[in-house]
Amino acid sequence: MVLRAKGPSQVQFWFLALLIGIGAGFAALFFRKGIEALQAWAYGTGDTAHIHSFAATLPWYWLVVIPAAGGLAVGLLMHFFTNDGRVRSVADVIEGAAMYQGRVERRAGLASVAASLITLSTGGSTGREGPVVHMASLISTWVSNRIHAGGITGRDLLGCAVAAAVSASFNAPIAGALFALEVVLRHFAVHAFAPIVIASVAGTVINRLAFGDVTEFTLPGTSALEFYVELPAYLILGAVCGLVAVVLMRGIFLAESVASHLQGRIGLPRYLRPAVTGVMLGGIAIWFPHIIGVGYETTSAALTGQLVLHEAVVFAVLKVIALAITMAGRMGGGVFSPSLMVGALTGLAFGLIATAIFPEVSGSHTLYALAGMGAVAAAVLGAPISTTLIVFEMTGDWQTGLAVMVAVSISTALGTRLVDRSFFLTQLERRGVHLAAGPQAYLLAMFRVASLMKPLDDRECPEEEVLWEMVEDGTYVDANATLEAAMPIFERSGAVFLPVLSITGEDRKPELWGALWHVDSLKAYNQALAATAAEEHS
Repeated sequence: MVLRAKGPSQVQFWFLALLIGIGAGFAALFFRKGIEALQAWAYGTGDTAHIHSFAATLPWYWLVVIPAAGGLAVGLLMHFFTNDGRVRSVADVIEGAAMYQGRVERRAGLASVAASLITLSTGGSTGREGPVVHMASLISTWVSNRIHAGGITGRDLLGCAVAAAVSASFNAPIAGALFALEVVLRHFAVHAFAPIVIASVAGTVINRLAFGDVTEFTLPGTSALEFYVELPAYLILGAVCGLVAVVLMRGIFLAESVASHLQGRIGLPRYLRPAVTGVMLGGIAIWFPHIIGVGYETTSAALTGQLVLHEAVVFAVLKVIALAITMAGRMGGGVFSPSLMVGALTGLAFGLIATAIFPEVSGSHTLYALAGMGAVAAAVLGAPISTTLIVFEMTGDWQTGLAVMVAVSISTALGTRLVDRSFFLTQLERRGVHLAAGPQAYLLAMFRVASLMKPLDDRECPEEEVLWEMVEDGTYVDANATLEAAMPIFERSGAVFLPVLSITGEDRKPELWGALWHVDSLKAYNQALAATAAEEHS
């Protein structure tokens, strides 16, 4: 009752952060185990790290039937539990942090987690980290609702959940904490740092109790940078990786637009869209089973130099195509692991060429794979700091930081200028949510006109005759609109107030509700800007 009435104290908040971290850690563990169990049922093996080698031994028709059946299951699930058939992802978590006081949709979110579990178990070519982040955000949403947490507390709890989820997925506590701050909360406020670190450590402990203190990938021997003269090559690699990341992101968005257009044109039911996607993925997997699942086996092969040049190029291209098909088909999963795989393959291909041209001044070509892995992922996620640390923690190789940092910095600088900052923010921009431009852009969308207007019976509301005259001149705003729509009308008309109409349809006469004053709109907007600045600098 005290938590609900007054909010948590600092000690209570840290305790909540610990509990959320433990919960998110177990959620990540159960999701991973769930993939293994369902994959064992579908393919006959629960070894997610070597699924493509096993799948290559199966009859060709199973490689088509399994992802098609999985796609149908995903389609039916999303059809009945969402209003749009879209799987929720990290972008929705970022939106929840910015605009919904750290909350995400629960019903659609749970369905999305189940859809991602099915996708990753039946041949979908995505990653598991995005769904785990969303699953953890459902935990923090439940806690925030239980204690009636305000905006700052709700966002901080969400950050704790995300940090723990990423840490548990990658066994990377430092990167998990920074990912939550850099990508989800999108600020580095001091007040949020301690609880997020606590949750991140808790998630990592859960992972290590289950899987041991081991890195995700093991690199052969030493990969130390041989000569400083080689650093310019990593600058070029960073530029190449930035372009590859842009191709990956735009390929996904293009495929999604084409798929939606074709679905509408042929009248395909939305629950069949993922099933058709599964058939397409199965067709590719007959010849190239490397696209199945998360792709850690191929990524590990790239980092250890077990692939030749043409294999690295072909596998990278096919992974981008398979990822675009999976995402456009509205199956589940994330882009984190696929971007790591594409980056490692890109870096390996670049390294094989570079070391062949300049063998006398070149180190190991696998170091280029490591740098490429971080560079592509950083540009896709728009998270150079946390991605760099994730690469270090996933490989346990801290001696190659200079090369990775150089490649990551260049790729991020290039990639973020060719899209709206990152894959997630571009996703939101395509939905009309302008988070990439900063609080000054998206805060306007948080205020409904109806909540700020003066009703007709208010003594400050203008006369109805005056308001109707403005309506006849075309100067008015819809009651269901936000300040994002109202402010341009104020600027264009120069009016000090706008009539507020309820527009319910062409067959019904508009109803006058009241008036929205320009000064009230500016006051609400300025207060929101001040509160955001205060939170980010606290």
